[in-house]
Amino acid sequence: MSSKIKVDLHPIFNNSRAIDAALNDAFAEAERIKASSIEIIPGKGSGQLKKHVIRFLESKEIKGRYHRLEKDSDNFGRIFVHFKWK
Repeated sequence: MSSKIKVDLHPIFNNSRAIDAALNDAFAEAERIKASSIEIIPGKGSGQLKKHVIRFLESKEIKGRYHRLEKDSDNFGRIFVHFKWK
């Protein structure tokens, strides 16, 4: 069963701690239920939130926890994090 998790960051766009907490919670949940992917929605805006999310995802402690990162080519305001479970 491949479940997906969706994280909409619009409501907390100006709170770095809340953003990191939401992303960490999403990763914990994905690992718990062996989700196939996380869809992160930083929104379009100025791009600052998306940059924050990318920095978070590329940090050493997070990068090893997922298989691949995909920036939605059709929608600038969406990022997909894909997992491969053994």
